[in-house]
Amino acid sequence: MGKFAAESAHEQASSIAWPDLPAAHQPNWPEAAELEMVRRELETRPPLVFAGECDQLTADLAQVSRGEAFVLMGGDCAETFAANTADSIRARLKTVLQMAVILTYGARMPVVKVGRMAGQYFK
Repeated sequence: MGKFAAESAHEQASSIAWPDLPAAHQPNWPEAAELEMVRRELETRPPLVFAGECDQLTADLAQVSRGEAFVLMGGDCAETFAANTADSIRARLKTVLQMAVILTYGARMPVVKVGRMAGQYFK
């Protein structure tokens, strides 16, 4: 077992000083002041994913690794910013949920649903 195996995602994240970690693949940011302004703004926003959701995903993927569940990953590989609207995300989510119902029925096991959405925002 690894060092963090018994810790939850929240415990792990709380023990790390994120700004102190190396960022090896950062682009050159020509406007340092603007970058800092955006970073400060993002710090005030709620998280996109909560620690409890990460813990649940870890448990769900452990089921998958034991052959007790099936993973369904859906979404675009590289959607454009313009196409990433609430309606398009809702439609993709609906499709993933419909596929999961079929897989759950056919495989007779739980389906872990993973959405590949808004990936361009992470890059």
